[in-house]
Amino acid sequence: MVDVYPPTSPYDAGFLDTGDGNRIYYEQLGNPEGKPAVNVHGGPGAGAPQRPTRAWDPEAYRLIRFDQRNCGRSTPHAGDPAADMGLNTTQHLIDDMERLREHLGIEKWLLNGGSWGATLVLAYAQQHPERVSEIVIAAVMMADRSGVDWLYRGAGRFRPEAWDRFRDGVPEGERGGDVLAAYARLMENPDRAVREQAAATWLAWEDAVISNEPNGSPGMYSDRKVDAQLAFVRICAHFFSNCAWLEEGQLLRNAHKLAGIPGVVVHGRHDMSCPVQAPWELAKAWPDAQLHIIEDCGHASSEAMSLATRTAIEQFKNR
Repeated sequence: MVDVYPPTSPYDAGFLDTGDGNRIYYEQLGNPEGKPAVNVHGGPGAGAPQRPTRAWDPEAYRLIRFDQRNCGRSTPHAGDPAADMGLNTTQHLIDDMERLREHLGIEKWLLNGGSWGATLVLAYAQQHPERVSEIVIAAVMMADRSGVDWLYRGAGRFRPEAWDRFRDGVPEGERGGDVLAAYARLMENPDRAVREQAAATWLAWEDAVISNEPNGSPGMYSDRKVDAQLAFVRICAHFFSNCAWLEEGQLLRNAHKLAGIPGVVVHGRHDMSCPVQAPWELAKAWPDAQLHIIEDCGHASSEAMSLATRTAIEQFKNR
């Protein structure tokens, strides 16, 4: 059993200027001389946790958290229609992580993330494997076309009435086409009321998908302030209508680039958002990965899933 640690708050915080008008908020927790690790949040657009951490040994780890472009405390915020989404792609986020690593004077760091955070961790590690000491990822999302199509269409087989409401949230003439691109256009509408309605309908679909799971509960996605809802959905629609600018099967095809990097992959058996087949295939293609399939949960975590993740973090702290 791995116990949680006493609450640990940041000892340092700041903003990283990317040089293109964006400023990335970051903070550091734990031991300034400890093993560097970075937590990569999900969404995309959810923002980093704004609560103390208890999963990381504050004596052993130097933990970095940051808000990805246009969400959380980073500026400009995607809730503002003036924020340019053209400057927010997967490659921009990879470059931001590398810029942050250099800014903080870190040689190598452990990468940790879940859901979209796992996607970005894999994409970063495959570009910069020499900068990665270990990887711990959970609820793995492959944001290529097949992964996106499952979440925003295929999963509708289980909740057809909810998917119909999601589809009907876009103009009638666009319901037979690319629904995600239609949402992306709605989220650029100058009328805030239009954007708020589109965001609410999108989040209702996310809530419906996860409510099918053992630990899912109503409002898991929609329970956030309106500006945060606008940013979350605007960024999600922007990324997923472009399949995160990933080629089909890219993260699996390039898993061999992770050779030599120890990793732990944790995934819920009943994940409705991201079926377990993708992490299963990833673990087979990544020579140094351990896969833990958790039987009592899906995308929404359980104590067993949290424990498996904490155990992995703990096992790497002195490596």
